[in-house]
Amino acid sequence: MDLFSWDAFKQELTACTRCPRLVAHREEVGRKKRRAFQDWTYWARPVPGFGDPQARLVLFGLAPGAHGSNRTGRPFTGDASGAFLYPLLYQAGLSSNPESEPHDDLRLYGTYLTAAVRCAPPENKPTREELLACSAWTRVELGLLREARVYLALGRIALEALLDHFGMKKSAHPFFHGAHYLLPDGRHLLASYHVSRQNTQTGRLTREMFLEILLKAKGLAGL
Repeated sequence: MDLFSWDAFKQELTACTRCPRLVAHREEVGRKKRRAFQDWTYWARPVPGFGDPQARLVLFGLAPGAHGSNRTGRPFTGDASGAFLYPLLYQAGLSSNPESEPHDDLRLYGTYLTAAVRCAPPENKPTREELLACSAWTRVELGLLREARVYLALGRIALEALLDHFGMKKSAHPFFHGAHYLLPDGRHLLASYHVSRQNTQTGRLTREMFLEILLKAKGLAGL
């Protein structure tokens, strides 16, 4: 997959139909909608990353939320995960605004958001085959982020996708909140619990916990 510009990447990505189960699910959600969003026209396509193309810090999640990013077309936007994440990005000095809304003027400073899978999966659980298929997009996208120095994986699946991308053994780099590994070229790979409602509402991941690792990542990135 030889794409050399951001425009070409986004154009090709948003037209992707290589995973039939994900295509069917994202489009069905966009047709049925949630009652609160009946007036919305859902994005219902693969969700491209968002942020600074010169980013030194990359936050790498799992997949779009069915009624969040799959609705709005922007990572971590429109659901509980974004309501948790964006205020902390702002508090850390990495965002121009504590909220994210489609078509606003939000800017991220030295930071980029993306995920291991670009389409909303049923029950938020992509298959191994779907993760493998989307790894081709990861290869292109991370290749375009030439200034990246720190990668913050949100959740075990995100960490393992990045380990695969960088050719690192999963058994030697287990997932736990606060994990910190060096990449072969000296860059940094960190891990956090995902910012999902399941983690934040149960207290498994608190604002203080996430802000701490976010500030660590920011410092390692030299931001």
